[in-house]
Amino acid sequence: MRIGVVGSGIMGSGIVELAASAGHEVVLRSRVEETAHATVQRVGKSLDKQVNRERITREQADQTMDHITATSHLGELHDCDIVIESIVEDLATKLEMFEYLGEVCRPDAILATNTSTLPVVDMAVATLHPERVCGVHFFNPATVMKLVEIVRPITASDETMATAVQFAESCGKDVVEVHDEAGFIVNALLFPYLNNAVKMFERGMADAPGIDTAMKGGCGFPMGPLELLDLVGLDTTVAILDALYAEFADPNYAPAPTLRRMVSAGQLGRKSGQGFHSYG
Repeated sequence: MRIGVVGSGIMGSGIVELAASAGHEVVLRSRVEETAHATVQRVGKSLDKQVNRERITREQADQTMDHITATSHLGELHDCDIVIESIVEDLATKLEMFEYLGEVCRPDAILATNTSTLPVVDMAVATLHPERVCGVHFFNPATVMKLVEIVRPITASDETMATAVQFAESCGKDVVEVHDEAGFIVNALLFPYLNNAVKMFERGMADAPGIDTAMKGGCGFPMGPLELLDLVGLDTTVAILDALYAEFADPNYAPAPTLRRMVSAGQLGRKSGQGFHSYG
């Protein structure tokens, strides 16, 4: 398959590396040419680390890089079989992108979104062929996390879903098909837990290291909830919780006040260097 990836952030670069490593031809599109090429270089550095750790050979790394093309032009996605959108988690921005993709991509191409919470059906009806649109939700880091949620909006055809599943499985992923409902499976269950951990922190039950140590030691989780929030990004967390609350009106989804205050202060977690923990 020829795969298009729109977006040059962490998720976009991870999907590019994953698909290219699986032998697919990949076209990475970013708004700026320099950013697109910088993302390809980031993929190269990731592959170099794997070579150094003897997880792959130099030949395999070089073959993967040969499968990747970078561009700033949406028109370069015309010949792609599947185009995966992985831009900012904002519905208006995504709708505009899907309008463009619906115009420049082949009529039989599948257009997929990597959204974690937003309604896929809204993006589908923004295109000329809503039956060809679905969600393909990778988890961060895409090259490591085994799960992919394939999201079926009510407009998607069986053929679209089958092809999306085939692609994800070709990348070595475990696939779960889910209905188009905010948060899908994982985030709908995960984020109330994370939100309640922040509320516990607010009440002074324990400090951040204490809460994280308790959940790792008591439940066997690889990361504590506040560590995980820092990894996800507190701004992303608030956006996800807001989307969940808008759909379900469940108080568990209303973001804890501390989350909003930290976002206002620019304390976003690892990406800003400061969240519930400090990152030097």
